[in-house]
Amino acid sequence: MYLCFKYNTMIFQTKLIAVICILSTFISSCAQPIKKNANTIFNHNMNSSNSKLDTITLAAGCFWCTEAVFQRLKGVDTVFSGYTGGSIENPTYKQVCTGTTGHAEAIQVIFDPTVISVTELLHVFFKTHDPTTLNQQGNDHGTQYRSGIFFHTPEQEQIAQNVIAEMNKEQVFDAPIVTEVTPFSIFYSAEDYHQNFYNNNQEYGYCRIVINPKLDKLEKYFKDKLK
Repeated sequence: MYLCFKYNTMIFQTKLIAVICILSTFISSCAQPIKKNANTIFNHNMNSSNSKLDTITLAAGCFWCTEAVFQRLKGVDTVFSGYTGGSIENPTYKQVCTGTTGHAEAIQVIFDPTVISVTELLHVFFKTHDPTTLNQQGNDHGTQYRSGIFFHTPEQEQIAQNVIAEMNKEQVFDAPIVTEVTPFSIFYSAEDYHQNFYNNNQEYGYCRIVINPKLDKLEKYFKDKLK
């Protein structure tokens, strides 16, 4: 996988949909056409009539993976895939895929802090991706795949810094954590076909090869936190 491979393959598959239907078991990518970005901007209190809910924004490589992980946690109400951290307004997936927009593929997590804390969310975050590789997750390369915590409050920033300092001190990883910790600004929702991607496409090669191992790790280390 695959920087812009995912995007180019989607376009190719749209033109050859009849063939893809037969060979879909062997193809590792999305067979849906590219749709225009919904251009939805989410803010800190978005989508919440329940004042108990809080929001944090995280980037850990491909948002298909991160979304699938956090959807399964108790206390997580909603997860949205999208783009944040860049300078381009209303970016599309194709633009972000170039690595020139400054945006990261990210998720916005709406959660109940009385059920799951920011610290617990960050432990899951760090355990289910590699926070020591700069602008890379596996075969995905580019700033859009960087590891990042986009905090919404000073408390979230302090918790993030504390968790990182503790993990570095305990040498949880073989190399120092390079996760970006930066203030949240704007979150643009990704195109519709990116939302709930794993749950809608579990038989796709990327889901089986890349996402399933992350979910296995989630089950192994955080079974008590799963819905």
